[in-house]
Amino acid sequence: MKKWKDRLFWLHICGALLGLFFVTGCDQADMPVQQEVPEEVQVSDGVIVAMGDSLTAGLGVSVSQAYPAQLEKLLADAGLRYEVINSGVSGETSSGALSRVNWVLKLYPDIVILETGANDGLRGIDPQIIKDNIIQIIKTFLDHDVVVVLAGMQMVTNLGPEYLRSFNSIYHDISSQYPVIFYPFFLKDVATEEQLNQDDGIHPNAKGYEIIAANLMPFVKKAIDKYSARKQETNNHQ
Repeated sequence: MKKWKDRLFWLHICGALLGLFFVTGCDQADMPVQQEVPEEVQVSDGVIVAMGDSLTAGLGVSVSQAYPAQLEKLLADAGLRYEVINSGVSGETSSGALSRVNWVLKLYPDIVILETGANDGLRGIDPQIIKDNIIQIIKTFLDHDVVVVLAGMQMVTNLGPEYLRSFNSIYHDISSQYPVIFYPFFLKDVATEEQLNQDDGIHPNAKGYEIIAANLMPFVKKAIDKYSARKQETNNHQ
């Protein structure tokens, strides 16, 4: 696959430069001190990109408290050595997410957790537009052999029952049409729980993100199983 070839290309380039460095006979004193890298980050079995809005970015909490960092720790505790990259952008709509898909692909994700659409719903954007944007995002990732975990959202704002029905059906409809791993509600067990959210009542606090990460774990494990099986099949045909 292309992304594996690209990785190997850069590894060869780095190797060549390192070889040149030693051939030139630099002094030991001129060499940078090599810092010891913790064993758990020396080898990664894959890259997971958490793509979303402020709910993914972790607005109002530290990077280590947002769900991507907490998920990476849960995976490590389970013996799964996956790097989880936080690619959340506060305030982003599904249109904004669609516009940066190619940038996310430059991170060489094996798995993407896609959480988007909440800001669209708060602005009353046509659910069909939201749906079309998310479909295009998913199709792009699938075309690049990326396993997608789709995190659904739900609206409870006073935009009328027809809008709420249309919005809340977006993610279920998409999951029935495309081969994604579907997590029905990103804020499950956290939404409307005062003790699990910040003062705005919208963004989770550290404890809320801990619950979100734990709830996502079984779905991410399914994605890892799917990715691992695909990787094994590719290796068997090489």
